[in-house]
Amino acid sequence: MSIQPEGEQLRNAVKWISEQRQSGAATSDAQLVADAALKFNLSPKEASYLQRFLEEGQGD
Repeated sequence: MSIQPEGEQLRNAVKWISEQRQSGAATSDAQLVADAALKFNLSPKEASYLQRFLEEGQGD
């Protein structure tokens, strides 16, 4: 069972980051979050949630 983030843009951002990680991009999580925030027009609150989501290892 996994917890899905609320909001279509946030779900798309999680999926995009996962794809970036799988492609072997040598980009830090912080940079991926910043890029996703711009690409998916995330609010600061959503970007903060996304950062915590990745730090807790749920984004794998």
